[in-house]
Amino acid sequence: MKTDRIIGIITVLQRKGKVTMPYLAKKFEVSRRTIARDIETICAAGIPIVTSQGTDGGVEIMKGFNFDTTVFTKDELGTILTGIKALESVSALPSSALSEKLYGKENIIPLDENLMIDLSSFYKDSLSEKIELLKKAAHEKKCVTFRYYYNKGEDDKLIEPIITVFKWSNWYVFGFCPERNDFRMYKLNRLWDLKTTDISFPQREIPDKKLDFGQHFTDEYIISALYEPTEKYKLVEEYGPYSFTEREDGRLYAKWGFCDYNNAVSWFLSFGDNVEILEPKEFKEDYINRLKKALKKYE
Repeated sequence: MKTDRIIGIITVLQRKGKVTMPYLAKKFEVSRRTIARDIETICAAGIPIVTSQGTDGGVEIMKGFNFDTTVFTKDELGTILTGIKALESVSALPSSALSEKLYGKENIIPLDENLMIDLSSFYKDSLSEKIELLKKAAHEKKCVTFRYYYNKGEDDKLIEPIITVFKWSNWYVFGFCPERNDFRMYKLNRLWDLKTTDISFPQREIPDKKLDFGQHFTDEYIISALYEPTEKYKLVEEYGPYSFTEREDGRLYAKWGFCDYNNAVSWFLSFGDNVEILEPKEFKEDYINRLKKALKKYE
């Protein structure tokens, strides 16, 4: 992405001083014309870049120019560091070089000791491997294959990985599926036997609406139900304290949307006999039939 490349160019110029345009083009795998446009963008942002011709020519940041280190306060940098530490909870790598620079032995940036974010799960080891593999495959633009398990069964998939996303308390990979000719989301805990292939894929234009990941999970099933008062904590945990109304008999009325039919069934089954489904009629009847089938296994 252009933003990542521009940040990378600035970092290279800070570390190496003067470098050539061909060097930058090769490093970031783009044309010299693209690098030239990036240099113009950097200059427009207020960072003076000097170019010189000849055998000792190249590109460098103007001597004497200093970056304004007061852009971020210590508290703001501490927040950034906390985010980095959160990512390290699912990283296969040891503590990142960036967090070492921010935190380090001298404790230059204060790390909030009262805040910790752990994005890992029961599957931390396999999750870390998947994230690292997907990140590398996306960078190298190589397709990946995996076995995917979902409500319709299981299937072998080949996709072009684009972004690894943490949303709705789970990790997903967003990518392009050549078979479906469309962009799709896949939950990492449902995909296994993940492998990188030798199949390359091109840079694709992603429609803005596809990057609105919420649209991948629309509420197709609107279901109303009454819950026993003992279940209030579950409703608050999932939807908040204002997501239901209390009836005169103490029961809690709620009408919510579910993006997946089987997820809706699982949600109500988790309440046992402490929930009564009201509407829609079709879902209620199907739910009752499922309960009857389950009961027959114990008769």
